[in-house]
Amino acid sequence: MSKCCVKAIVSGRVQGVWYRRATQDQALRAGVTGYAENLPDGRVEVLLCGEGEAVNAVVEWLWQGPPEAQVTHVELEGVEWRDRDAFVTR
Repeated sequence: MSKCCVKAIVSGRVQGVWYRRATQDQALRAGVTGYAENLPDGRVEVLLCGEGEAVNAVVEWLWQGPPEAQVTHVELEGVEWRDRDAFVTR
């Protein structure tokens, strides 16, 4: 299994709808580390690090988000591996 890190910028109605917390729950279930952080422009930045299949599963979920979210776009960028201990919200 190969490890990878992906940074995602999620657009739409993703702040004030528990998006970061729900992303944290999904990442923890998948064994993925990283963070979810609100950006000043209303988007959410997510870093996902872990086994490729687990990261891909969370990336797919980012398009859905929690029930109140309305995701319009997810921009992905592969980034250098970062060894992290947990998944946190900022």
